[in-house]
Amino acid sequence: MSKAVAPVLASIGSPASVRDAQEFAAIDTFPDETRLAARSIASGYGGTPIIGDLDLDVPTGVVTTIIGPNGCGKSTLLRTLARLIKPSAGSVVLDGKDIAEYRTKEVATKLGLLPQSPIAPEGLTVADLVARGRHPHQSWMRQWSSTDDDIVDAVLTQTGIRDLADRTVDSLSGGQRQRVWISMTLAQCTDMILLDEPTTFLDLSHALDVLDLVDDLHEEGRTVLMVLHDLNLAVRYSDNLVAMKDGSVIAQGPPSKVITEELLFDVFGLRSRVVDDPVSDRPMIVPIGRSHTNV
Repeated sequence: MSKAVAPVLASIGSPASVRDAQEFAAIDTFPDETRLAARSIASGYGGTPIIGDLDLDVPTGVVTTIIGPNGCGKSTLLRTLARLIKPSAGSVVLDGKDIAEYRTKEVATKLGLLPQSPIAPEGLTVADLVARGRHPHQSWMRQWSSTDDDIVDAVLTQTGIRDLADRTVDSLSGGQRQRVWISMTLAQCTDMILLDEPTTFLDLSHALDVLDLVDDLHEEGRTVLMVLHDLNLAVRYSDNLVAMKDGSVIAQGPPSKVITEELLFDVFGLRSRVVDDPVSDRPMIVPIGRSHTNV
């Protein structure tokens, strides 16, 4: 078995789980090694700035989630880090080098990206879409091989959709499609994965299913950076939170230190109570609506 296949197969059959409270409580600092970072970047669309003079270090080997209100720059930051958007100032550093200096294929062998609401060509099968994750590793010197077949088969098994391999992507449910796209990202065999709203349009059960899979990927040692809207899910499934407002990073660190009633009001305009989650022993946010203004 190739080294590329081994880490993918290692967790097949392992149960998805939320890390226990003792492990979480021990996470106060993160590894010094940072393979992906933003250095004073400014970025936006069509000349309209969205983020400006932003610095961020993505801790290696943990799950980092970017949170913030709509329009604050979460997806813009993720897309800039993935080199889908060129910063108008500053730089993104990947493995000690400006990401702009890498060839596109080389970036794709280092970073796996699942964009928001991806669309597959009509009639494309699950196996064919997942196989596209192997394209960055192909060249005229290295054509498709049995190793690529093994990797595609392994990730289909790992994500629980092997029985869907011959189905067309457009015939699947939202939760199934999201697993297919994550499978394609895994087929790149990168140890850094960027996910932009991986639970969009999913009901709570399917959202938990997808995030349990993300948790499994972290347990394999992968670095995960994702954007989530659901704050309680972000808290439960993340080691590190990055809170953004108006294109800037307001706070960063373990959920227990970032999630406070004051920050939630400042960033989201949300009146709330922060209590202990009885399942994970992490912070849990209880919103206060207008009908409970006396709380």
